[in-house]
Amino acid sequence: MAKCAKKVGIVGKYGACCGAFLRKMVKKIDISPHAKYTCSFFGKTKIKRRAVGIWHRGSCMKTVAGGTWTYNINSAVTVKSAIRRLKELKDQ
Repeated sequence: MAKCAKKVGIVGKYGACCGAFLRKMVKKIDISPHAKYTCSFFGKTKIKRRAVGIWHRGSCMKTVAGGTWTYNINSAVTVKSAIRRLKELKDQ
């Protein structure tokens, strides 16, 4: 197993062969699945990735389908805001 350098973090195993720009992109993708995200139900930072696209919070037993690497994807946020706006227009 390759050691990772302190400065470059998890992508230190790739060395100089890939180039800095590609390593930065890979680092962003490698770190995001392991991060904790804010629960949309209760607002606590406890959502963790269980599998590809499946996000789970253990304490409230909520399981949500999300993005592959991140909990929220841009298109889902856009659709949710559009649905909320249309519901508000319907209620008026």
